[in-house]
Amino acid sequence: MKSKILALSKNEEFKKLLQKKKVSNKYVTIYFGYLNNKNKNKFNISFVTKKKIGNAVKRNKIKRRLKNIMNDAFKKISINLRYSYLVIAKPTMLSNEFKIIKETLFQEFIKINK
Repeated sequence: MKSKILALSKNEEFKKLLQKKKVSNKYVTIYFGYLNNKNKNKFNISFVTKKKIGNAVKRNKIKRRLKNIMNDAFKKISINLRYSYLVIAKPTMLSNEFKIIKETLFQEFIKINK
């Protein structure tokens, strides 16, 4: 089944989300809020990894991990589709197990969507 995940595309969308609410933990910082003119039937989320984290291989590994986690979260957790999300990765994503990161992010998204 193809997931209904849609990435943010415009610079203005990123700037608006950076001014909205934020939740931070050991692995990521999540900005979330309402954006006008977004598709309410799709899960609007983007992943950002900074160049300080490492080379392209490491950054892409982090993005793949985050996409996989969010596909599972979309299927298993009730996520508010009216929100748009911006997930900024931290360097600790590389040094920890996938299972631990997944559990932590699930807890964060449950808190956000209460």
